[in-house]
Amino acid sequence: MHSIEVVLAMLLAVVASGYLVRTVPLSIPLPLVQIALGAGVSAVSIHSVVLDPEIFFLLFLPPLLFLDGWRIPKSGLFRDKAIILELAFGLVVFTVIGAGFLIHWMIPVMPLAVAFALAAIVSPTDPVAVSSIAARVPIPRRLMHILEGESLLNDASGLVCFRFAVAAAVTGSFSIGSASLTLIWVTLAGLGVGVGVTLGVSYAQSWLSRHFGEESGSPILVNLLTPFGAYLVAERLDASGILAAVAAGVSMSYVELTGRALATTRVQRAAVWETVQFSLNGIMFVLLGEQLPGILRRAAASVEETGHLSAWWLLVYALAIGAILTLLRFCWVWAAWQFSLFMARRRGQPQQKPGWRIIAAMSLAGVRGAITLAGVLTLPLLLPDGSAFPARDLVIFLAAAVILLSLLLASVGLPRLLSGLTLPDEPAGRREEDRARHEAATAAIAAIEAARHALSDERAADADLYTNAAVRVLADYQRRIDDEAVPGTVAAEYLRRADRAEVALRLAALQAEREAIFQLARESEISDEVSRKLVRQIDLMEARYR
Repeated sequence: MHSIEVVLAMLLAVVASGYLVRTVPLSIPLPLVQIALGAGVSAVSIHSVVLDPEIFFLLFLPPLLFLDGWRIPKSGLFRDKAIILELAFGLVVFTVIGAGFLIHWMIPVMPLAVAFALAAIVSPTDPVAVSSIAARVPIPRRLMHILEGESLLNDASGLVCFRFAVAAAVTGSFSIGSASLTLIWVTLAGLGVGVGVTLGVSYAQSWLSRHFGEESGSPILVNLLTPFGAYLVAERLDASGILAAVAAGVSMSYVELTGRALATTRVQRAAVWETVQFSLNGIMFVLLGEQLPGILRRAAASVEETGHLSAWWLLVYALAIGAILTLLRFCWVWAAWQFSLFMARRRGQPQQKPGWRIIAAMSLAGVRGAITLAGVLTLPLLLPDGSAFPARDLVIFLAAAVILLSLLLASVGLPRLLSGLTLPDEPAGRREEDRARHEAATAAIAAIEAARHALSDERAADADLYTNAAVRVLADYQRRIDDEAVPGTVAAEYLRRADRAEVALRLAALQAEREAIFQLARESEISDEVSRKLVRQIDLMEARYR
């Protein structure tokens, strides 16, 4: 019963955070508000939450990573694949080596292998945290695509490095050859499992629905269970469940292009996923805040092992590690971008050199999140000889501190770095949208003409009725094609403003329709069933214009 009460309290904290972040005068990222509310839950709760990392990874990460992989723009992901891979794998190894030695030098009581473990677990950025920061800061679109791609892939490399560093701390031995082979297997097998599970589930679901039919909620439930299946299969094969969930999401975006799902299923599924994403994102950071007081108490007791007299050294260590990580990331981002520009020049491709503000913003946007916390909590309590794992509480505190510092630094620094930054317009996306609208309207006109002839032949008595209906429907599509055919930038901008004006009028009309139906239902002039049916039709029409 107590566990249920804590879960309900955390869900209420997530709901409250959505309102608080809009009422406070300062621009505070949503994760920070949720962390503060989680600390409040810990203060009023009698029992603390015992966070099992394995359960945490299974319940929270697969659906969130699946959704991020599903929604990330594939064109941007493949266009910038070189720099994304450099950040997702090269930067992780660079951070583990550089930060590991510096941490061991700064805190001699922490063994080198443990320092490497700390550096490894704070090296991967968190896609959830990155998305939360981006919601409040106007990050350039291409930069955001690179950050999203990096955060989706570097979890596997960071966790593999962490696993080997912990093994070296426990056993006292390390093999770089074994580590390299493990990383290759974890990556390739994880990606393969994700793709295979998504394609297999989609094919099986399509075959079953064609032969036996399905309930309306079945496709949505299968879609929700797919990332869990990919994660569990990959973990059973000692591969990366995280990469499997990401690959499953990317594969799902291609399966979606087959158009098998019904329109109503897509609308309902989108609403379900929005709720799942908001809830899980919020609970992850509320859980982080709930764990912080206990982590701080244990770290304060552990700091005496360092030989310093004051617990203020905890803050010094945290700030120093945060600065080290930011500096290493800045150096690697600059070097990776220079290498990409060099390779582009060799291929004869024109490339725009990024300014220092873009590189600095990319360095600050390396936000750590709940994946770091869950990973560091998997540190063993004891060594094989029965002694305590060295500096375990200190490592956990420093990892949690890095999460908070990265969130604070990004929320404070990014708006100032990107303020007033003039970015080139991206006309390609607009041209693609215009072309898609034109092709869709052309196909619609051809389909309307074919359907009119077919229906008129079947029902000759209603031929005039179908002809008049076709004229009314064709007028809207023909107007769209005629508008897009107008040459000139000024004319195109005028037509876009006209479209926005028309959308505003249509939304006002739909709102009036809905209010009229609700009024009739309140006065018992129509039944609830009729009102729900009509309101749903209006809602679906309104969704077209939002």
